[in-house]
Amino acid sequence: MTTTQRRGARLGDEAMVDALIIGRRIRAIRKQRGLTLESLAQAIERAPSQISALENGHREPKLSQLRRIAEVLAVPLDDLIGGDEPPDERASHEIELERIQRSVGFSSLGLPAVRVGPRLGDDALATIVGLYRKIEQLRDDRQATPEEARRVNAELRTTMRASDNYFEPIDDEAEGLLETLGYAGGPLPQRLTAALAEHLGVTLHYVDDLPQSTRSVLDERNGRIYLPQSVIGSGDSRAAVLQALSSKVLGHTVPADYAEFLRQRVESNYFAGAMLMPRTRSVERLQAAKANKDLAIDDFRDAYAVSYETAAHRFTNLATEFLDLPVHFVKVHESGTIWKAYENDSVCFPTDSLGAIEGQTCCRHWTSRIVFAETDHFSPFAQYTDTPTGTFWCAARVLASSQGRVSVSVGTDFTHARWFRGGNTTSRAVSTCPDENCCRIPPAHLREKWEDQCWPATRPHASLLAALPQGVFPGVDTTDVYEFLERHAPPEPSPTADERNRP
Repeated sequence: MTTTQRRGARLGDEAMVDALIIGRRIRAIRKQRGLTLESLAQAIERAPSQISALENGHREPKLSQLRRIAEVLAVPLDDLIGGDEPPDERASHEIELERIQRSVGFSSLGLPAVRVGPRLGDDALATIVGLYRKIEQLRDDRQATPEEARRVNAELRTTMRASDNYFEPIDDEAEGLLETLGYAGGPLPQRLTAALAEHLGVTLHYVDDLPQSTRSVLDERNGRIYLPQSVIGSGDSRAAVLQALSSKVLGHTVPADYAEFLRQRVESNYFAGAMLMPRTRSVERLQAAKANKDLAIDDFRDAYAVSYETAAHRFTNLATEFLDLPVHFVKVHESGTIWKAYENDSVCFPTDSLGAIEGQTCCRHWTSRIVFAETDHFSPFAQYTDTPTGTFWCAARVLASSQGRVSVSVGTDFTHARWFRGGNTTSRAVSTCPDENCCRIPPAHLREKWEDQCWPATRPHASLLAALPQGVFPGVDTTDVYEFLERHAPPEPSPTADERNRP
């Protein structure tokens, strides 16, 4: 079978045929031969409209028809169906624009299609194609692939480390609002959380059909914030409301890329912590505890009626700036996977090639892993761990989550451990990670017995492989959000008599 025969045999396969390229080749050669649409159509006994549809890629070419066209144009059939390159730059742009306007992405823009004809100048054609390429690039920048998410997360952690995880402008904003609301100390009352919403000109609405990809929805048009009904009576509803209000307080705008989206999320959580555990009173309490060598996340948590994780996060915001303590924080799933981490005390967290910590496996000998084996989960577990970068002290607690147990740990280097309750612990371990002989390779007696005798089936997380849905806010299904807002929007006010009578 010849090359032409092999190609011809595949013409029915849409994957192997590019009707747009073949059509542009026919047009280019026809014009080179000085033939009009009508003359070519007459020569192969077809209507001019059929040839036009063929040249524009709107009709799938048949092999018999292509052979007849090749004969009329006096070219080998391979000149029409061989290769995948357009005949010239103009044709390349025309083909790209045709493909763009047939795409789902273009349809979602709601723009009218541009007729790709001879009256469309080369410069205009190139500009239109270039603009759409830029739109696609912006979409790609907003789409958080796992690799992009890890890279951006690593960059954000560098920024947080440079500021010792303390964001003074957000704390200033929170202190000012608390003074305006009349906060008098202790746990933030729920009534003041509601008063903040009123102060910002929004009303709170609890619903049972919030889009699954969201934790809250702010309706700017009607001055409403929607939260899930599950927030009421479970967990800390104050935190959920404060996070929802943060975008108005902090002046967040639509994120330009995933990095800005992630930064805004960190700032929202920081704002909630700053409102729940105000800077001035928190620092006074922590400084007094340090003076007594009795710093404890449990006491900090109890003083403000927040979760242990919230207290641990807030402690890292204030510890270095106001207590002169380098610290680290890590949240680890019971599987050993690190979910969150922060450090400015030189502890050596495992990282991937992009510098990302999240998703890496925590050493089995670290406090964050050993705590799962402890039977007393009422009290925090403290331990010193000797590592390649020094000795570090950690206190950890096991908490429940929707995806299983997690541990939350806060620690510091050996020289600063004396300021913490539990700094006199006798529990000690040695970690030589990232040396794989530390905990990555099974013990010899187990390896000898089970190596080559088992085949575990992995349970991968889909999120490790899939990109977050495209959109302005990564991971959020915008259509779901708009449909939700449409369902819950208050009725439009009836027009007044004057409005009805206006021409």
